[in-house]
Amino acid sequence: MKFISPKTDFAFKKIFGSIHSQNILISFLNAIVYNNQNIIQSLKIINPYNPGVTNTIKETYFDVKALLDNGSTVIIEMQILNVEDFEKRVIYNLAKAYGNQLDAGQGYMMLQPFIALTITDFVLFEHIEKMITKFRFKEETELFNYQDELTLMFVELPKFTKELSALETKSDKWIYFIKSAQNLEVIPESLESVSEIEAALNIANKANLSNEELEALEQQEKSLRDKKGQISLARKEGEETGIRIGVVKQILRQIRRKFGEMPPEVQTQIEELSLEKLDILGEEIFDLATIADLENWLTNQ
Repeated sequence: MKFISPKTDFAFKKIFGSIHSQNILISFLNAIVYNNQNIIQSLKIINPYNPGVTNTIKETYFDVKALLDNGSTVIIEMQILNVEDFEKRVIYNLAKAYGNQLDAGQGYMMLQPFIALTITDFVLFEHIEKMITKFRFKEETELFNYQDELTLMFVELPKFTKELSALETKSDKWIYFIKSAQNLEVIPESLESVSEIEAALNIANKANLSNEELEALEQQEKSLRDKKGQISLARKEGEETGIRIGVVKQILRQIRRKFGEMPPEVQTQIEELSLEKLDILGEEIFDLATIADLENWLTNQ
């Protein structure tokens, strides 16, 4: 067997958001949101995954939306890349979804609680080891809740390090499924023991996908690889820019100590040098006797 990664938008929606996924989603939410308690017995998936529509462009910032039998609505997002202002986007989308419940003229008593569950394939809160975090409005010093209308939850996959043999709770098994399904070759007994996870793995089995779905998945994975490459390049260029700025400051400091203040145009020429030329100047500056020598050196570059 070969399984698709549940971390792609396409796979996540197909596994947790199709018309046949109610029991899978109930088991998952009870494990993650309700700490392995059987709180939710039924739900309605809103705008379920349609196998005939396999857009590779993410039209919304959440992958699955469901109305729970306790009156709450949950929106779930699987986020692989840590993009700029991601945390603000999560808050904005929760607030927007909560406010969009009301039609014109409806009273605030019609508002129902919303839960935003975000699963990240990167570490979001580096200062704590806790993998699942939950946020609500609380009084600053007394720490009592102000309503329970809005809940933000995060699952940080890199913080989960348990091996297959160490899985204990349903939440362990669900998180392992999301993080590692693509590395499995068979359905392990410990995951098979949870019928909903077994069903999820059968959905994720590549052999059960249509050609159109496989093509959509391939396009999405390619797009994701391209985005990761762009981010990696941007970070590398940012690091190089930071290094270059540091070298420029160091050389300008050395020049001022040796010659005093320099003409603004000389400083501009130095600031425009490549990192390679800056390294050369850093070595040759000790052989330059006057500011005129420095100007001649810059002219010849």
